[in-house]
Amino acid sequence: MAVTAAMVKELREISGAGMSACKDALVEANGDIKRAGEILREKGLATAAKKAGRIAAEGLVATALTDDRKKGAIVEINSETDFVAKNEDFVSFVQNMANQVLNSTATTVEAVLAEKWLADPSQTTQEVLTHKIATIGENLGFRRFERYEASANSIIIDYIHGGGRVGVMLEMNAADMNDAVLEVGRNVCMQIAAMSPQFVSSADMSQEYIAKEKEILTKTALTENEQEAKPKPEGVIEKMVEGRLKKQLKEVCLVESEYVRDDSMTVGQYLDTVKASVLRFVRFEKGEGVEKKEENFAEEVAKAMQG
Repeated sequence: MAVTAAMVKELREISGAGMSACKDALVEANGDIKRAGEILREKGLATAAKKAGRIAAEGLVATALTDDRKKGAIVEINSETDFVAKNEDFVSFVQNMANQVLNSTATTVEAVLAEKWLADPSQTTQEVLTHKIATIGENLGFRRFERYEASANSIIIDYIHGGGRVGVMLEMNAADMNDAVLEVGRNVCMQIAAMSPQFVSSADMSQEYIAKEKEILTKTALTENEQEAKPKPEGVIEKMVEGRLKKQLKEVCLVESEYVRDDSMTVGQYLDTVKASVLRFVRFEKGEGVEKKEENFAEEVAKAMQG
């Protein structure tokens, strides 16, 4: 029996397996969708759909650069548990995903997943991911990526902290690209990893952002003042808010913040020692912003015993 695209689509929706796997199973089952589903289950490829609803908030961040540091990529791939994040197969997969993005022109996660897998063009990236979910036994997710291409006078520098817990990639400009510049760039990456700044400098801040931060600080200060035994005058509150705002804005701006390894200078002044400047940066922290499900181990064991 001829296998049609509609049949492949139907089986994929039922099983959650990749398109190629569904097609192969249908061919093997001579077009029998029920039998094809059984074949996928036998091969462990249909289990991915069952895991799709599980929260994946662990995982790893990885980077990949070209040898000339003119192009770089950073990715975050999530898993359900930290244990899997230490699995060699998973670690290798995450690094391969970084290489996939590095060599891609896709601008969205969906577009990357639809691409042919570099290591095996007979499969798509999505199919490889689905297979990993089946073989590793946890829900995995390709959450986000960023790709940088440097200009003629700039290079890309990366840094991975905590075995993949945090990753940083930045584009840096310098008059002379030497080992000293690379060392400064790596140290600045470490600063970004530790302090999580939001902007390169205050010039990158919008007036809307500043106004919102001032509004939040003002409400906080007024609440604190109401709880004081002897409330401060309005003018004092305004000056206090201005002081807090100035300090906070300085902390979220990379080049204007204190350099953590030498607090006698700012990061900008540290960059000046090698006549370099940061053009842009990105920081990924695995599971950042993902709401983790709180597990009660005793309840989980009790349910398992009952079921």
